[in-house]
Amino acid sequence: MSLKEQMQTGKVYIESGHASEEDRAYEQEIENQRQVCKEICFDYNQTRPMDTGRKQALLARLLGGMGSHIWMEAPIHFAYGSNTCLGDHVYANFNLTVVDDGECRIGSYVMFGPNVTISTTGHPVHPYYRDKGAQFSLPVVIEDHVWIGSNVVIMPGVTIGKNSVIGAGSVVTHDIPADSVAFGAPCRVVRPITDEDLKYYKKGMPINEDWDK
Repeated sequence: MSLKEQMQTGKVYIESGHASEEDRAYEQEIENQRQVCKEICFDYNQTRPMDTGRKQALLARLLGGMGSHIWMEAPIHFAYGSNTCLGDHVYANFNLTVVDDGECRIGSYVMFGPNVTISTTGHPVHPYYRDKGAQFSLPVVIEDHVWIGSNVVIMPGVTIGKNSVIGAGSVVTHDIPADSVAFGAPCRVVRPITDEDLKYYKKGMPINEDWDK
């Protein structure tokens, strides 16, 4: 199996030192992608806050796909950028980090608090493999209308279902179903989201009638 196939199918792989011409060519291709990503992230993070046009143009170059009304507070950090696709109306607060050696799909109307890390890539537990630089990449999917609280870590292979809320400081190691409030390390579902949540923004705190005025 080629290096490209290993990376794209969730197999264990190493990124360098292959013998075949095909793999060596792919090693160079992904190294170039990573360097381009670093350059774009650097430019984005150094762009003046009011220069929104340049920021949007840089995001369009960085990401594998993006919808409308995307805003990411600087700084941002991606491994590739090109492996991450966003829907519409995505907001990321400061210091979003996406280790997107594998595919990362983010839906529409998704919000990220500060210091969120999404990693599609991990390493085998046994040191024999880690000492040789082995890793694996599994896709991460965040569906529509999800809110990710601050300092959340999302691990490889996780899907977070639509409308769900992930509480601050959580470590998400397994899939979270739709319409759920979940938090903890490891992250677990605490309760469903219901119509009662239309009445209260926090326990005991009713939503004021003029909230949208």
